[in-house]
Amino acid sequence: MADPATPLSRSRIHRALSRPNLLMGADRELVLLTGLAAAISAFVVLTWFSVLFGIAIWIGVVAALRMMAKADPLMRKVYVRHIGYQPTYRPTSSAWRRF
Repeated sequence: MADPATPLSRSRIHRALSRPNLLMGADRELVLLTGLAAAISAFVVLTWFSVLFGIAIWIGVVAALRMMAKADPLMRKVYVRHIGYQPTYRPTSSAWRRF
């Protein structure tokens, strides 16, 4: 048995192992997917207007994604899990409630 007077041992946990994976302050996968969609929409039409429109859309969506990540960096994963659990956990007050 350990001596009660000895201090507890400490283990260092590197900060990169516990921080969410963000790019430009937003969810990495959503930023990359938005950039890909904006680039495709901008370069399919090949006009200056479509390029400017694609850049404007990308900047707007990244700003919204940054606000979402500021509220909760793992919001996308929580929402995907919520959608997956919807058929399992019905929105009822009891398991024996009549439908």
